[in-house]
Amino acid sequence: MFSGLLEGLGNLFSPMTLLLCIVGTVAGMVVGATPGLSATVGLALLLPITFTMDPTTGLVLMGAFYMGAIYGGAFTAILVNAPGTPSSIATTFDGYPMTQQGRSEQAIIGITVASVIGGVIGVVGLALLAPMLAQVVLNFGPQEYFWLGVFGLTMIASLAGKSLLKGLAAGMIGLLIAAIGISPVGGEVRFTFGISEMQGGVELIVALIGFFTVPTIIDLMTHPEKRAASMRKEAEERQRSGVLASTIRRVLSRPVNLVRSGAIGTVVGILPGAGGNVANLIAYNEARRTSKERDQFGKGNIDGVVAPEAANNAVVGGGLVPLLTLGIPGAPPDAIIYGVLVLHGLRPGVDLFTKQGPLVFTFILALALSALLMAPVGIFAGRALQRAVVRAPTHYLAAIIATFSVVGSYAVRNSIIDVIVMVVLGVFGYGLRRIGLPPPAIVLGVVLGPIIESGLGQGLLAASDQALPWTSFFTRPVSLLVIAFVVAALAWTLVTRHKERKQERAAGSEQEVAS
Repeated sequence: MFSGLLEGLGNLFSPMTLLLCIVGTVAGMVVGATPGLSATVGLALLLPITFTMDPTTGLVLMGAFYMGAIYGGAFTAILVNAPGTPSSIATTFDGYPMTQQGRSEQAIIGITVASVIGGVIGVVGLALLAPMLAQVVLNFGPQEYFWLGVFGLTMIASLAGKSLLKGLAAGMIGLLIAAIGISPVGGEVRFTFGISEMQGGVELIVALIGFFTVPTIIDLMTHPEKRAASMRKEAEERQRSGVLASTIRRVLSRPVNLVRSGAIGTVVGILPGAGGNVANLIAYNEARRTSKERDQFGKGNIDGVVAPEAANNAVVGGGLVPLLTLGIPGAPPDAIIYGVLVLHGLRPGVDLFTKQGPLVFTFILALALSALLMAPVGIFAGRALQRAVVRAPTHYLAAIIATFSVVGSYAVRNSIIDVIVMVVLGVFGYGLRRIGLPPPAIVLGVVLGPIIESGLGQGLLAASDQALPWTSFFTRPVSLLVIAFVVAALAWTLVTRHKERKQERAAGSEQEVAS
């Protein structure tokens, strides 16, 4: 294996490998930054090109593209509140408020540093811990996925603001939206209103564009003065010297946040079906839960963009663990990489590391190099994009965002119904936001609903031979571990909210005495 690592290191610095790393990373960033296009779509389009390549160069190109696409999704999440990929959902929570405050350049630099470190953590986990981490996959059944979804729902308390009831209501709306279509367990058709195109449910990308992008377009058209104010702040921010260095120092001064988020992304990434959609939300929640500035989350805290981006880039390496060791794709993009392996006659498994060591380690090292390349390429391209967006006239920017929203929604399934659903959800989400229901909590329900429902239904079916099938959710060792995390998260949230209310009452009493 060591000889394979050395040979892979030699292959890494060949001109062709370096060129493919650069081209793949840049192309992935462009696709990832386009709302409606995901890493999966981009890799699917890239797949035919790899037929003409040898296995090593094909995998290097696909891996670099994958890494760049996950990173690129954060650009539009920050600049126009439109997650380029589902993995960047949580990045909008603090990224777009930073843009509104004229701090988008800081946010771009922050996500770049976080993405590089998270990507490297995921690749290190893939290289060093693959066989051990693969065993975790084998112990994760539907019961564990159910509890993982419930654990994700504890984040509603973080997104709810001061009103937990409104947060819960928003989460329930999201779960109801996720229930539209054919049941994954019983096959019943639900809430389609007789529209056959709705039987496939509401696509996550369509929901993201609707709940995040449409309200942004409405705000740009109805309140252009807000953007003018943020542009003035941005101009003032650019006058300051040392923004790059100070932001990098700020991000690196919180190593626990970076390492914890990268570890979350790696572990969640190895669980088939979870991926960056879940990892970025969990990492954001844990960053807020443990921060001394938790009241600033959702209002432009840079830690709120660092955590999800470190996590979702670590997912790339984590998701390849079950693929390379067990032949189980961790996420849809991994399934396409699996196709490349099979088409070239390579069989994923532990033997792949011993019999094809140079190929595997060239691929892994190329992923690490692609992560490192995101630093210079990302900061240069990201800052250029940021300045272009900031300088664009408001009506042009709104028109461009609207065009991408329509095209992106239509491209998911080539259906005009998805465009209509996107508009309806957008107007609906804008109205809910006006009455205080947080759209991020709705999207959280949309993301986690299928995981919870499938886990519950499949878990009950798997234990149907038992007298009490539901007890299987409380007796499996890994389930008990996840339940412990759920209980700890709820307890932490309740204690924290109690302390915050106590401090608010104390502050109110002091003001009354002073008056």
